[in-house]
Amino acid sequence: MKPSLSPLLPKEDAREAALFFVVCALCFLAALSGLVARSAYSAADEWTDRVTGQITIRVRGDDAATARAVAIAKATPEITSARALERAESEELLRPWLGPTGVPADLPLPHLIAAEATRASSAAGGAGERLSSALMAAGIDATVDDHIVWSKDVKRATDSAGLVALVAVGLLGATGLAVIAFATHATLLARRDMVELLHLTGAKDTFIAGLFERRFLMLGVQAGALGALLAFGAAAFILFVVKQSDQQIWLLPQLSLSLADGLILGVSPLVAGIASMLAAKVTVMRSLSDMV
Repeated sequence: MKPSLSPLLPKEDAREAALFFVVCALCFLAALSGLVARSAYSAADEWTDRVTGQITIRVRGDDAATARAVAIAKATPEITSARALERAESEELLRPWLGPTGVPADLPLPHLIAAEATRASSAAGGAGERLSSALMAAGIDATVDDHIVWSKDVKRATDSAGLVALVAVGLLGATGLAVIAFATHATLLARRDMVELLHLTGAKDTFIAGLFERRFLMLGVQAGALGALLAFGAAAFILFVVKQSDQQIWLLPQLSLSLADGLILGVSPLVAGIASMLAAKVTVMRSLSDMV
């Protein structure tokens, strides 16, 4: 009966349990940051698409002045449509600030006109200013709000949030590589006698490095998978809480887990495994080159 051969590296190492936890936590934070970045960029694109071409006109006057303002808006070349809003529609717009009780019946509301400009003229800018000049020339006291103006600020803010999230992903990845390199070097020092013996027997550096590569590849994949699973659970919980809330977040688009989110979560374990393998390989090869 042949004796069973013991592995060159021990199957279990108490230090790798701590490393597994650290890599899992880093993958969780990185995946969650990736989801935040995707959501921020998606929200910016969705809001920009929604408000492009939308113009609101507030008329201070009677119904006749409002009707004249609608006619002037329709006559403006860049404007494709314009209509006066009913009081119920105006109250619905104020609901996020005033709550479900609504607007008191005796509270006067400004006359609002919803106009829409062509996408080309809205993107280029100036459609709202030209409409404001036309209303002023007609002697109508009105304020023109071109939504594309403030939507640029919203897009700038969401883009900044997405950029910060991407930077966080990069920093977490760099931290993970540094931790894995340190753990690999510690493991190599702990098995220095075995490594030197392999050297004396003629084992190539690539063979020795391969032992550590496979070890840390599996550790990275397993830790990354658990971290991605936890990130998915956290994102799903947040979506559940938001959907169960009676107060809808009116400023943001409706949140959901998309195919892109699934791709981010699915790639995370592979990236963690490959990064762990490469970090281990570089560390081992560099350490072996210093051995006599």
